[in-house]
Amino acid sequence: MFLELLLVGTFIGAMSGFFGIGGGMILVPILIAIGFGIKDAIGISIVQMVFSSVFGSYLNWKKGSLIIGEGIFVGIGGFIGGYLGGYVTHFVSDRVLQVLFLGILIFALWRLIFSKNHADDSHSKTLNKWILFGIGLIIGIFSITLGIGGSVILTPILVGLLHYPLKKAISAGLFFVVFSSIAGFTSRMMIGTIDFANGLIVAGASLVGVFLGIWLKDHVHDRHHKAALVVLYLASLVILVRKMFFV
Repeated sequence: MFLELLLVGTFIGAMSGFFGIGGGMILVPILIAIGFGIKDAIGISIVQMVFSSVFGSYLNWKKGSLIIGEGIFVGIGGFIGGYLGGYVTHFVSDRVLQVLFLGILIFALWRLIFSKNHADDSHSKTLNKWILFGIGLIIGIFSITLGIGGSVILTPILVGLLHYPLKKAISAGLFFVVFSSIAGFTSRMMIGTIDFANGLIVAGASLVGVFLGIWLKDHVHDRHHKAALVVLYLASLVILVRKMFFV
C-alpha cells in the first residue's frame, strides 16, 4: 500500500500542477477504488491538497502566472466555507457525498465544453468584491465537504462565465485551493477525521508531481490544455459512476 500511495501522490501532484486542481476530484475516486472508505479518502485528499496547492501557487507566482488581485476575496470566502465544510462532512452520509460529487463533476464538464478560449484578459469580467467572497464561501463549503479543493468548480466559472484566459484561471483555481484546503484541514483535525499517516505519504509524493505538472502547463497550447482538462473530468466521472452503480 505504501508504494501505491507514493505513485498515486506523484500522479495527483502532476495533475494538480498541470490542471490547477487540488487533486481531490481524481484522488478521492482512486482511493475509493483501492479500498479506502469515502470519508477516509476525503481526509487524505485534504492533506494532499494543502501541500500541493501551497507549493504549486508558490511556483506559479514565481513564474508570473499567478496574479493575486481579486483572488484574495474568493480565497477568504473559500477559507471560511472550507472551515464550515470540514464539519459538514461528519454529518452527511456517504451516498449523499457521492451524489453531490457526481453533480459537481457534470456541471464542471458542461461549463468547460461550452466555454470559449480567451488568449488574453481583454474579455475578462470583474465582479463586486462581496460577490467574489460569496462565491468563494459557497465553493469552500461544497468543496471541502466533498474532499476537493474547489477549483473544479471555480475554474469553469472563471473560464465560462467571467471569460478568464485558461492558464490564468488554472493558476487562480490552485491559489483558491490554498485557502479552502487549509481551512478544511484545520476543522477536520479538530474533530479527528483525517488519516494523517497515509495523507502525508500521498502529500509528500505530490510535491514532485506538482513541479513536473507546472512545467508541462507552461509548455502546452491552450486548446490542447482545455481538451486534456475535459478528458480528465470525463475519466473522473466514469470512475465515480462505476463505483456508485456497478461495484
